[in-house]
Amino acid sequence: MSARLAKRERGVVLLFCLIVLVILLAGGVAVVRSMHTSLTSAGNLAFRRDLVNQGERAVSAVLTKFATGGTLATATADVPAENFKASRLDTNAQGMPTVLFDDTAFATVGKTSNDIVDATAQVSIRYVIDRLCTASGTATSTGCVQSSAAPSGGTAGPVPPPPPPTATVYRLSMRVSGPRDTQVFLQSTFTKPD
Repeated sequence: MSARLAKRERGVVLLFCLIVLVILLAGGVAVVRSMHTSLTSAGNLAFRRDLVNQGERAVSAVLTKFATGGTLATATADVPAENFKASRLDTNAQGMPTVLFDDTAFATVGKTSNDIVDATAQVSIRYVIDRLCTASGTATSTGCVQSSAAPSGGTAGPVPPPPPPTATVYRLSMRVSGPRDTQVFLQSTFTKPD
C-alpha cells in the first residue's frame, strides 16, 4: 500500500514542478521584454538629446546672419533666400510654425538648400526665422513684440532720462531630424535693437 502511495506522490510532485517551471518561464520572458523596452526607450532619449544639441548649430548660423554686416542685419521685408519672414508665421497649438510640417508650405517662406545637413550623423536641421510683428516694414511698438532695456541710473537735474532703446523680438523655429525617424522641434527667441 505504501508503494502505491509513493508512486502517486511522485506524479503530483512532477505536475507541480512543471507548473512552477511554466510560471518561471513566463516571468523570464516578461523580464527580457521589459529590458528590451527600457533599452529602446533609453536609446530614443539619447537620440533626442543629441538632436537638441545639434539644433544649436542653427542658432549659431542664424545669429551670424543678424550680426552687423550679416545678410539679415537690416532686413525689414521677407527674405525667402534666408528662411526669413518679416511678420509672424501661423502656428499650431504648440506654438510651432506650421510651415515646418509641410514642405510645400515651407517653400513659400524659405529654401530647402538652407537646411543644415550632416550626412555622417544622419542629421538634418530645417529652420525658419520670423519677426514677431503683424506686418513687414519698419518695426513699431504697436505692431511688433518688443523688449526694452531698463533705464540706466538717474539724472542730475531736471532733464528727463532718454527713453530706453527698444529691440524687436525674433523667433527661430527648428525641425531637427535624425536617425530612426527621430524628430525634435525647437524654438528660441532673440532680440535685435531697432
